[in-house]
Amino acid sequence: MPSFAPGGIALAPGLIHYPGYLDAQAQTRLAAEVAAVLASAPPYTPRMPRTGKAFSVRMSNAGPLGWVSDAAGYRYQPNHPETGRPWPPIPPSALRTWALLSAYPAPPEACLVNLYDAQARMGLHQDRDETDLDAPVLSLSLGAIAVFRYGGLDRSAPTRSIRLRSGDALVIGGAARLIHHGVDRLVPSEPDLLAAPEGMAPAVLPPNGRCNLTLRRVTRPTTTSDA
Repeated sequence: MPSFAPGGIALAPGLIHYPGYLDAQAQTRLAAEVAAVLASAPPYTPRMPRTGKAFSVRMSNAGPLGWVSDAAGYRYQPNHPETGRPWPPIPPSALRTWALLSAYPAPPEACLVNLYDAQARMGLHQDRDETDLDAPVLSLSLGAIAVFRYGGLDRSAPTRSIRLRSGDALVIGGAARLIHHGVDRLVPSEPDLLAAPEGMAPAVLPPNGRCNLTLRRVTRPTTTSDA
């Protein structure tokens, strides 16, 4: 029997896709919560370590810690790299989804907000900057379809692709926790595109764009009070 929540599709051991997990009403609610995050922590353009090359994706964060990248390297920190202010709280809708899908006894500490315009992409990478690799990464999608590519622990391993639509959830955990994955492109012209839900704040999505939230536990829980 699968150990993941009902409604999930196992793409690989530990990699579970929940198509349409958030209905239109839930997407609108989450989008409003993300808009509040972005009002407090404006999107910024991260840069690659050493080279300083700009990402094509703009980012922000919510939670006690936020993931950042600049010429000094990848890291988690408690404050916005440009404003210096603490990150705002993680959206309640995202926290509820973590509680239902993560199968992990402690809450997330970081919620990375990725904003894709129609030309943005994310190269194959591993999420390995966290101390606690027993906790999964939970992804939530809003807006345009993303062509999501995933492979194995070795970067040269064969890859497969699926389309992540608005409202989809994806859990990357267990044996899949350190797989290489990325977004090849958006598909804004697809006839089955679920556009930004009615009522979604325009500030959340670029034109024909996508908002992706990834929730992570960064440190290992030390007491039961974290649960």
